[in-house]
Amino acid sequence: MEKKIIGRTDIVDFPLLELEGICAKVDTGAYTSSIHCVDVREIGQILQCRFLDEIHPEYNNKRFEFRNYDITAVKSSNGKVEVRYTIKTQILVFNKTYPITLTLSTRDDMRFPVLLGRKFLNRKFLVDPQLENQSYNQTL
Repeated sequence: MEKKIIGRTDIVDFPLLELEGICAKVDTGAYTSSIHCVDVREIGQILQCRFLDEIHPEYNNKRFEFRNYDITAVKSSNGKVEVRYTIKTQILVFNKTYPITLTLSTRDDMRFPVLLGRKFLNRKFLVDPQLENQSYNQTL
């Protein structure tokens, strides 16, 4: 399989989450991918959350429920370990849908609501840090 060249940022869709045009940072230093979400709670065997937040144009206040989810430990760049929920969904990049595992994280202090890590990028993409929005630019 030929690898696509992706830049340091891109604009992606998550069709199963009904999110389109979401800015993503490509981070080869991160193993896992993550998405900003708020109001995360586990009720019984169901995980509930809302994606993004009020300041994001794609925020729709819709509560999502997941019956299939996991919990993982994520080590941040400063060495601090944080326990996060993970979900499996789909991402649309370069007009192709891929499976992706996302950790649910509060990223409101971050510039990008989505971080794409090595686990997702591996064997699919080469990263050129001089480029931006390679997938998105193909759809224009």
